[in-house]
Amino acid sequence: MAQFEEVSQKSAVHPMPVGLVLQYGTAGFRTNAKQLDHVMFRMGLLATLRSKKTKATIGVMVTASHNPEEDNGVKLVDPMGEMVTPAWEGYATQLANAEQEGLLTALKDVIEREAISMAQEASVFVGKDTSSESLSQAVLDGVHALGGHSKDYGLVTTPQLHYMVCCQNTQGRYGEATVKGYYRKLSQAFIQLTKNVPNRTDDQKALLVDGANGIGALKVCEMETYLKNELQLSLFNDGSSGKLNHLCGADYVKVQQRAPKGVEMTAGERCCSYDGDADRIVYYYSGSAGRFHLLDGDKIATLISTYLKELLTQVYAHTQSLYLPMMLSSLVGKLQ
Repeated sequence: MAQFEEVSQKSAVHPMPVGLVLQYGTAGFRTNAKQLDHVMFRMGLLATLRSKKTKATIGVMVTASHNPEEDNGVKLVDPMGEMVTPAWEGYATQLANAEQEGLLTALKDVIEREAISMAQEASVFVGKDTSSESLSQAVLDGVHALGGHSKDYGLVTTPQLHYMVCCQNTQGRYGEATVKGYYRKLSQAFIQLTKNVPNRTDDQKALLVDGANGIGALKVCEMETYLKNELQLSLFNDGSSGKLNHLCGADYVKVQQRAPKGVEMTAGERCCSYDGDADRIVYYYSGSAGRFHLLDGDKIATLISTYLKELLTQVYAHTQSLYLPMMLSSLVGKLQ
């Protein structure tokens, strides 16, 4: 087939380093960026096959995430914005580690196992963070080698790409598949939520943001205007100087239990840190005695659950207060 001939030709442009073995995990592939060109090309191939299999748009995000600046990585996004299935994680590992001369065999094995029709159209959305300029082109090469259609979103956060994929596959019911659509959806939800907070002060609206010198810093600046001053941001580690994730970012703050470089906290001041691709966030503050307090994902989930429980308790109490007189009246009527 002509498609496989093109795969052979283009794979030669993206050769596999000798002796390199990688494993696709929860975070996709992660290693030194210089060793990832062939992986990016092959994940473009795999995303195209996944799209043909699901008859839906698939995402490919090229990102170093919370890793050091010299690293990079890639992960696939399934139709509803979720992670790919374990079976396809296995295919990713299989393709990434196939020797150059065995790539077509590995590719055809996936096609046969999944009964994929190569005549089916394929659509792949590609995004990248600030450290991924050349590698995203390798992904696009892989998509096009198998005749897939691509949309390159350029610089986006990982959550933004997940959002785009979900919007596309729900025909816009989830939202508009644009960066502006993402900003509008989140900011409107936030503004609506904060309307329920009585007497909200400027201090409560203020937030120090550590951008980890990554894509999150760029995007939070773009989003700020949509928040209509309901959140007043002070940005640090914005990428203008300093290395990605170096002495900053969510992972650094969580592990070191301290504020990132450049952030001087006063007691009670609210702070947060993204990781490199802005798909992880932690909140923290300093107590009156100078003690550092971290709110990671687990603690945030607990706070949200507690808040929801309080709301449900209030609703139940209100419902009981409404219906109890009616029940008593009905009971008295029956007794008479």
